[in-house]
Amino acid sequence: MEEEFDVWPCLWPAFLLFNRMSTQWRAGAGGAIGLDYGSIRDVAGFLGIKKKKIAEIFPDLQVLEGEALRVMAEERENSP
Repeated sequence: MEEEFDVWPCLWPAFLLFNRMSTQWRAGAGGAIGLDYGSIRDVAGFLGIKKKKIAEIFPDLQVLEGEALRVMAEERENSP
């Protein structure tokens, strides 16, 4: 079952970038450790997000990254 949620318009660019960064996770022995920040400009460019806008949305991207890491860690703890 898919879950629906609302994204505030001001956060849409960060959400869109985070979603498109889904294949850009750095991983260690324990799983994901964070997004590959070196790919942000390229992925943002593919989405038409300007360099100046990246700096503005980066803090929101980090919030999404942190929450995703928390959820992934929780899933690892609860898996058999």
